[in-house]
Amino acid sequence: MTVTNTQSGTNVHEIADAIYRINTPVAIPGAGNFSFNQYLIVDEEPLLFHTGPRKMFSLVREAVASVVPVEHLRHIAFSHVEADECGSLNEWLKAAPRSAPLCGSVAALVSIEDLADRKPRALADREILSTGAHSVRWFDTPHLPHAWECGFLMEERTGTLFCGDLFTQGGTGDPPMTESDILGPSEAFRHAMDYFSHTTDARALLEKLASTRPTTLACMHGSAWRGDGAKLLRSLADELAA
Repeated sequence: MTVTNTQSGTNVHEIADAIYRINTPVAIPGAGNFSFNQYLIVDEEPLLFHTGPRKMFSLVREAVASVVPVEHLRHIAFSHVEADECGSLNEWLKAAPRSAPLCGSVAALVSIEDLADRKPRALADREILSTGAHSVRWFDTPHLPHAWECGFLMEERTGTLFCGDLFTQGGTGDPPMTESDILGPSEAFRHAMDYFSHTTDARALLEKLASTRPTTLACMHGSAWRGDGAKLLRSLADELAA
């Protein structure tokens, strides 16, 4: 793990082949410790998943620059429209002149065509995008855990699922990668915050993700996780149905 900013504690860790987790721990008044993660795929067409909030742009940019020149970025991707997902989108588009937003077709239609300073690349459900040695597939997951436009990317060569707000864990995100239980801590967080949409389609959508058989879950908040991702996703479906 490399700390790129000693004041904020922002750090970078390779969680899979040429896939890096950028983590910034924060203290939220009244809520305790928390963390924000972005994920960088280093390839012929580098991809950043999650921009981080606009106010964190300089920290995340500094971290990305420690791995790859920022101006080389080609895809600025995110799960859904929310400040920590795409709050600094336009700052990234300015810093990386050859980049474009990468999102689902619903997000492009209802928000990003208007909000972004550059036309988005909209992916249909299950559409594949090659970044060079890596290939990412988009999965529409409306309202899971929230937002009509929500979706996730699966990097197929490494079995890495960029799962956004699924399995959100409190705390500062230590360690960068874990094989320990994250379902228990994430369920405790969900019950306290109630940030899921209560969609009736949760099990079917989670089964859709489980069918990809991920071995790494790139969580947006907390540690990334390694193990039987299909089993864990199905366990989450059971919890949501309980």
